[in-house]
Amino acid sequence: MRYPAAETAEKHQKILGEASRLFRERGFGGVSVSEIMKATGLTHGPFYNHFDSKEALMAECVDHASAHSLADLDAATRLPNGMVDYVRAYLSVSHRDAPGDGCLLAAFSAQTAQKQVTAPSLTAHMKASIERFAKFFPWRTRKNADARGDAIRAVAAMTGALVLARAMNDEALSEEILREVLAGIEGMAKA
Repeated sequence: MRYPAAETAEKHQKILGEASRLFRERGFGGVSVSEIMKATGLTHGPFYNHFDSKEALMAECVDHASAHSLADLDAATRLPNGMVDYVRAYLSVSHRDAPGDGCLLAAFSAQTAQKQVTAPSLTAHMKASIERFAKFFPWRTRKNADARGDAIRAVAAMTGALVLARAMNDEALSEEILREVLAGIEGMAKA
C-alpha cells in the first residue's frame, strides 16, 4: 500500500527526530533500529522504505539535528543579547541534564571517530557554528582580528565543558565546570 507523500515525509521526520534523540542519549551503538521504530510508533518493517541502512540514518540524523541547532543559533543572532543568552543556556544545568535534546557536537563528536559516516555532517555543522559565532558573538562589536579564533575557542570550550560536566559524578564540580567556562567566554566577549 502506498501512502501519500506528505504522510511519508511526516513519518520520515518523526523517525529522524526520535533517532536523533535516542542517539544523543545512548550513542549510535546503544540504540537498535527496532527501538527507534518503536519510539516512533511504527513497526520495524517500514524502516528500509526510509533509509538504506542504520548508517544512512545516523548520517541523516546528524544533518537533522544540525538543522535544528543552527535554526536556534540563527534565532539567537537576531536578538540584542541573543548570543550571550544562547551561551548561558548552553552552559546550563538543564542542558547538561538533557542530552537527548542537547548539543550534537557534545553527543556525536567522540562517536564520529568510530563511525566516519557522520564525519561530513558533523564537520559541516562545526564550520557553520564557527561562522555564526565569529560573525555574531559580542566580540564582533570590537576590532577583533581574530574573531574566527575566538569563535573556535568558544565553541570548543562550550562543547568540552558540556561533555565533562555530563561525565562527572560530583554535582558541585559539574556545575563549577559549566560556570567557569561560561565566565571565560563572557570574559572573551567583554575584552
